[in-house]
Amino acid sequence: MTEAKNPWQTLSVTDVYENAWIHVAEHRVINPAGQPGIYGKVSFKSLACGIIPIDPDDNTWIVGQYRYPLHDYSWEIPMGGIPLGEDLIAGARRELREETGLTARRWEKILDVHISNSVTDEAGVVLIAEDLSQDEPEFDQTEQIEIRKLPFRALLEMTLDGEITDLLSVAGVLKFAAMRGV
Repeated sequence: MTEAKNPWQTLSVTDVYENAWIHVAEHRVINPAGQPGIYGKVSFKSLACGIIPIDPDDNTWIVGQYRYPLHDYSWEIPMGGIPLGEDLIAGARRELREETGLTARRWEKILDVHISNSVTDEAGVVLIAEDLSQDEPEFDQTEQIEIRKLPFRALLEMTLDGEITDLLSVAGVLKFAAMRGV
């Protein structure tokens, strides 16, 4: 990784908005060209965590839900926010159980990403969950989720065909496929 000196100078930071999930701040800056400017930054209070559950027959599970900011329906790998500082596996277990009813005995982190680093500091991870058991989902009150079980190959095809557009899902599916030589 290239080490670089920060070419930005921060003059002031003003808090604009905050809720349980995000903090928005306006930064008055001197940009790399030496000119004054304003930079808006969205800071996330959680780590985005995506999970690809895989059973012995190479099946996986995806979840579909209407995404309010997009005003559209989205198929995704199971995912959720893990509050910063919480144990990764404990949070991933909770999210997988909540959205699919699945529990896993084996976990492997396969990916670290920055989701939209031009305006946010949001980081994400993708984990593989194996040695699965099925129970009932425990949806959050903000979720109206449809669960679909399908072969991993079908999920990869949905991703390559553009049916899956969520970045954490796309990155995780493609990384897992590459790891397997698919």
